[in-house]
This record gives sequence, structure tokens and C-alpha cells, in this order.
Amino acid sequence: MSPALSLSLPNVPVSKLRDISKDTHIPKKKLSLENPLEPKLNRRKLIYSTTTFGITQQVLSSGCKPANAEPESPVDATSSRMSYSRFLEYLEGGYVKKVDLFEKGNVAIAEILNPALEKIQRVKIQLPGLPPKLLRKMEEKNVDFSVQPMEMNWSEALLDLLGNLALPLILLGSFLLRSGGPNSPGGPNLPFGLGRSKAKFQMEPNTGVTFDDVAGVDEAKQDFQEIVEFLKTPEKFSSIGAKIPKGVLLTGPPGTGKTLLAKAIAGEAGVPFFSLSGSEFIEMFVGVGASRVRDLFNKAKANAPCLVFIDEIDAVGRQRGTGIGGGNDEREQTLNQLLTEMDGFSGNTGVIVIAATNRPEILDSALLRAGRFDRQVNVGLPDVRGREEILKVHSKNKKLDTRNVSLSVIAMRTPGFSGADLANLMNEAAILAGRRGRDVITSKEIDDSIDRIVAGMEGTAMTDGRSKMLVAYHEIGHAVCATLTAGHDPVQKVSLIPRGQARGLTWFIPQDDPTLVSKQQLFARIVGGLGGRAAEEVVFGEPEITTGAAGDLLQVTQVARQMVTMFGMSEIGPWALTDPAVQSGDVVLRMLARNSMSEKLAEDIDSAVRRIIGKAYEIAKEHVRNNREAIDKLVEVLLEKETVSGDEFRAVLSEFADISANRVKTLQVVEAANT
Repeated sequence: MSPALSLSLPNVPVSKLRDISKDTHIPKKKLSLENPLEPKLNRRKLIYSTTTFGITQQVLSSGCKPANAEPESPVDATSSRMSYSRFLEYLEGGYVKKVDLFEKGNVAIAEILNPALEKIQRVKIQLPGLPPKLLRKMEEKNVDFSVQPMEMNWSEALLDLLGNLALPLILLGSFLLRSGGPNSPGGPNLPFGLGRSKAKFQMEPNTGVTFDDVAGVDEAKQDFQEIVEFLKTPEKFSSIGAKIPKGVLLTGPPGTGKTLLAKAIAGEAGVPFFSLSGSEFIEMFVGVGASRVRDLFNKAKANAPCLVFIDEIDAVGRQRGTGIGGGNDEREQTLNQLLTEMDGFSGNTGVIVIAATNRPEILDSALLRAGRFDRQVNVGLPDVRGREEILKVHSKNKKLDTRNVSLSVIAMRTPGFSGADLANLMNEAAILAGRRGRDVITSKEIDDSIDRIVAGMEGTAMTDGRSKMLVAYHEIGHAVCATLTAGHDPVQKVSLIPRGQARGLTWFIPQDDPTLVSKQQLFARIVGGLGGRAAEEVVFGEPEITTGAAGDLLQVTQVARQMVTMFGMSEIGPWALTDPAVQSGDVVLRMLARNSMSEKLAEDIDSAVRRIIGKAYEIAKEHVRNNREAIDKLVEVLLEKETVSGDEFRAVLSEFADISANRVKTLQVVEAANT
């Protein structure tokens, strides 16, 4: 048996192939379409097939009979590709005999009669979907077409499924491998260390802050110095039976130095130090917060004695039972774990917890009890002496003009400033001095910095006109009414330079520390606050009053209402007429507070507030009427200079009025009205 021989005749012309086809005398028989896709080859015959794109010659020599030889047929089973446009041409000419549609009509296997060879060829066409016009055309040409169902290849489908699931399976496996066991620090089922504490750890604290850098909070420093001494020499206290406090809670307004104190105690004690925020315990996953608390205290006990500082503990220590549905939420589970670790069955020997918050009223009572936080240190706003000490700390690295800069005067001008505000004040003054090209910081830069922090950035000066004159009378009215009323602070300066939303400003210097304020001082503030509106009404007439007094009216109304409801300074009597929750700054507590005030009492409060403000407004208008000449002169000076100092203001006013006599007279009028 001779082997099969394959010859390639690439350069034979088409006409020659047609002649050869005629010589072979292929009989024309009825088309056999039993299995059109299976090749049917004749033994010892030469078959030439012409395709759309070229010519393919196949030669089969004798001596090798196919395994499934069938009778010869004019159907050429060699499938080749055909373009869709070419297929439409054959369909239009009526040469398409049968079409089988596969893959939802996207692929077609067509039997086409080749007019040149008088043979039926099998071709594959990629269809653009299944256009309706194609179906109609095949019906018109009587084409036998059918749609074949898709054959499911289970092996390929299984491989595709495994390929799609490979990445999720790998991620799931890594989660299972990285998640610790039940006794792991991260806790069970918490992969990637979600249950591990995020506290910053320093074996030898290097915060760069000591007690020398903390000023204005001497009482809090004394408490912390005792803790530092206990950590350094514990035998001094243990010999007489003293125990180290388990926790210290720092409370006070923002910016008073709570975090600075924690850094100072870490720098002084020299023991391992953990620091984190209360919000770092909370995550979206259940059980993460409690697991982090356990991990934190496990590390702290391993490094005892040590310090743990939790800033903003109110994020996790809020009162339990205030959530939706009883409050059984993740935050409460974290708080329960914190309570257990601080003073539970096992205790936390050698671990001192220092926490800070500016909202102690919302903390859980179990967290505040003795045995957890044994000491509660209030870090409040500094007084005059404290502000001066803080200014000394923050001016160490500043170049001050010692000839005209007095830290005590700056301390007097900044009542209510916290330590952070004073640090920002000195930094703003240094920036302003650098911008102006100065070598040292003068009092001018410090005054401008105070004005910027309190009132806002300096705006564009007003041009001459009615508005500028009206603002000048308004500000001079404040200054005159305040100066002539007994109990008011002296004027520091009057300015027409806009700052923030104010078109003009009148500044006062407090004489004493405003921790305790008398009834006379509060009433004098109301008179001074109404002096601007009184000047507008007396000078320009009631129809010409403006909206410039809106902020003044809001302030005086608040002061008058506090005099009636909080301080008992009215004819109603010394009562606390408002709920303490309403007086607090917490919005939730104000919303939940029950209003137990009767309608009659509310009406009496409104009447008392109205009488206080009405009395003060009459006194302010009387001051303006009696000192109209002095006011006109002061307005003239203010329009010329735009800023008048307190000493210059009092010098001009003294030329027209006796300041001391007017203060005494005003005091007598107020006392007579009260009696």
C-alpha cells in the first residue's frame, strides 16, 4: 500500500481547472445531505475545489482507503469562510440551498451551489445577529434553514466555572489562614489584624514635652506630678499602703491643654506609653472594638507599669441605653469590654489609663466611678495670670519688641482665650511681622492679630458717604454709653475698619478677670450693647434705623434672659428657671429635656427680660441726648482717623462731659428703678 500523496498546485489557472473538471466526467447525481459536515472522499479520484478567496487542490493517491468511505457525492465538504456581503449576493442569485444557524443566529453554515464548478460547497458565515430581512429573503428564495441548539460542553463549562471561582477561593483561603485562633491577640474570625489595637506604642517616650512646657493649669500639673512620682518611686507610697490611681479623666473646653498634659506626663515618667483615640476602637465589623480593647490591655499588662492615653473617650464611652432598640450596638460592647479591663475580675495592675474629653456630661456613670477613673481633673480656661504664663511659654522662640510689648496687657485683652488660642495668637503675630518686613514683633502686630482672631480678617475701608457716617455714629454710641455707665469695661479702641461681617468695631479691655460678674456689670453691658441703636434713633430718627444692630440685639437679649433664668437677677426671684440639660451645649440632651415650665411662668420670664432691655435702652438714649455735642466731635475725629484709641476717646469725651459724674448718676437711676 502506497502512502497518501498530497500535491500543492498553487499556480494553476481557473480555466484549466474547469477543463480538468470536464475531463473527469463526474456524474451528476442527486445531492446526498445525510451528513453534510462529514467529508466524503472518493478513492483514486482527484477533486478540485474552488473557494471564494482562492484555489485549493487536494490529491489523494491510491493505496490508502478511508475508514468510513461512502459513495461519491457532488457536495464539497471543505468548509471555508465567506463574508456576509458575499453570502447575500449568492442568496440573491438563488445559489443558497440550505442554511443551519448556530450560536443564537450569530454563525451560519450554508450549502451554496458554485455555478462555476456546478458543485455544492459548505461555507461558514459570521452574521451580524439575525436580521429580520435575512429571514424574509431566505423565505422568498425557498431556502431550507433551521436553527440548531447550542451543544453544552460540560468539561469547558466546568473549567470556566473553576476559573471564575479561583480568585474568590484564593481570597477566602487567605482570610482563613490570616485569621487567628480563639486565643490569638486579634480575636477569632478577624483577619488582617482587624482586632489588633491601633495604639501608638513608645517604649521610651520621646514626646518632646515636659511640665515646663505646660502653663496656666497648675492644679492639673500637681495631680500629674504625683502620678509621675508614684511611677518613679512606688515604694514611697506603697510602704504606707497607698495604691496608684487606675485612671485619670481630663475634662475641659477644647484647646485648654488636655492632650499636652498627657504628652508631658509621658515625657516625665519615662515608662512605656500607649496613645490612641476613642474612635479607633470602632469599626463596621461586629466584635472588632472589644477585640481591640482586649489586645490593647494585653500589651499594656505585658509592659507594666505603663501609661495608656485615650483621647476623645466620649466616642466610645457615651452613656449606654441611648441607641435605637435599647442600644445593643457595637459601641456598647466595646464600652463593656473597656469597663471590664479597667476594673473587672482580673484587674489591670500597673496600667494607668489617662483619658480626655470635653463632654463629660455624656459619659457612662460606670466609667466615671472610683476604681476606674479615680481622679477627674478639670482643665478650664486660664485666668489672667495663667494667660500671661502661657504667653511666656509660646513667646520663648519669638522676637518681641520688649519696649512696647507687654504680655500682661495682652493677657488682659484676651479673656476667654484658651492655651491653643494664645499659641495661635503669637504665631499669627509672627507671620504678620514677617509679611510687613519687620525684624521684631511689635504691639501693632499683636493688636491686629487679636482683632483678626476675634472679629475676622480686615476688609476694605469704607468710602466717605452716608453709610460710613452712620457706622461712625453707631460705634461712637457704643463707646459713649458704655463709658458713661457704671460697671462697664473701659474702651480700648473704636475702629471703622470692617472685619468679618462687622462694618465697624468697638473694643473694650476687661479690668478684672471675668470669672465672677455682678448684676451691675451685666446691666452695663446691655446698655453699652444698645448704644449703637440708640445713637441711630436719636441722631437720624426712628425711620432711619438700620439692620446693623442685629448682632447687638441678639447678644443683649441672651444676657438679659440669663439674668432672669440662670442668675436670678430679676423681680421673679432667685430661681433656676431652666433645665440644666437645656443649658448644656449638647443638642441631644436639649431635645430630650422635658419642658416643665408653666405658661404663666414663661410669660413672666418674657416680661422680665423685656423690662430689663427696655430700661437699658432708655438709659442709652438718655446718654446720647445729653452728650450729643461730644458724640458729634468724636464722630468727626473717627471719620478722619478711622481708628481712635481708648485714651484719645476719653480725652475728647472729658472735654464735654464729666465721666465720673455720669457714672454715678446712671447708677442712681438704675437703683431707683429697681426699688
